Amino acid sequence: MAESEFFAGLDIGGSTVKTVLVDHVGELAGEMIELRSHVKDGYEATFGQLEQALDQLTAGIGISRDQVKGVGMDVPAPSCDGVIWGKANLHENWVGTNIRDQFSERIGGTPVYMTNDGNAAALGEYAVRKKHHGGLLLVAPGTGLGGGLVLPGGRAYEGANGLALEVGHISAPHREDDGELPQCSCGKHGCLEAWCSLVALRRRIGLELAKPENSDHPLNDDSPIEEKAFKLRDFAQAGDELAIQIFRQQGQILGYGIADLVRVFDPGLVVLGGGLAETEGFRDDYLGWIMEGFEERAWPMYSKSPIDPDKITTRFEWAIGGDSAAALGVAFSAREMFRS
Repeated sequence: MAESEFFAGLDIGGSTVKTVLVDHVGELAGEMIELRSHVKDGYEATFGQLEQALDQLTAGIGISRDQVKGVGMDVPAPSCDGVIWGKANLHENWVGTNIRDQFSERIGGTPVYMTNDGNAAALGEYAVRKKHHGGLLLVAPGTGLGGGLVLPGGRAYEGANGLALEVGHISAPHREDDGELPQCSCGKHGCLEAWCSLVALRRRIGLELAKPENSDHPLNDDSPIEEKAFKLRDFAQAGDELAIQIFRQQGQILGYGIADLVRVFDPGLVVLGGGLAETEGFRDDYLGWIMEGFEERAWPMYSKSPIDPDKITTRFEWAIGGDSAAALGVAFSAREMFRS
């Protein structure tokens, strides 16, 4: 492969667009370029942003655009073979459009690989683990609950229609105090995301603070529920019993759900992403609660080999890719697919 070949990764989010270049050996070339996202203004506006980012990336390392031999992009919506299937946080003109082929044509026929943001983040976590060649399952609690699966060798498993690994929408066999299944943001009831996400935290806080025994809790004030949810982790780190109770429940249910995913895919490595991956102190407690749920649900052989008790069969690690993980992931895939 020619050393003059480069590959771009374009991570299209609802708030920002993050872009990177990697060289012929897959190393980051130059700095990440981050722009405010205009996805709600339509895909043409975003295409303009992506071209602007490509120009900045190539100028930053002193190369021409024609040295970019492949592009990877991810979108925050379900898609199949380059065509957006759902609106999510996008302008309506994204839906039904072959974004992959149209952008490839706009940049002079440079080949483009496209996937969703969960797969891209999983690919990024795989790419930064240079010595890891097995499978990798990413589970990332954030506003929702995202994830992705990378097969041994570095290819994302996307399913026949690009709809695989909607990890937040597997069933969680847990009910509210009144026996009801919580409603998920997808409109269904009883999804894992309805328990393990920032949105779920807001619901739990509201329910708990409404109980008479919590009427004097410091969070029981007039601040918006969103603000209370962001404060909850600080309360948990300070030893607040209610905050710990809420996070423990969330972590245990998440571990319970991960056990079922591991039972199906047996990835060997589970990477935990989302905002909690960046909390050095609190995440150790949270991982402990995840492991409680995992060990309750998983067969012992999914933790340790019955033949060699010193061999861990499912390792858990926190995400290390940072803000550029998704962009790196799709750049990594473009390099694998389009290099000479």
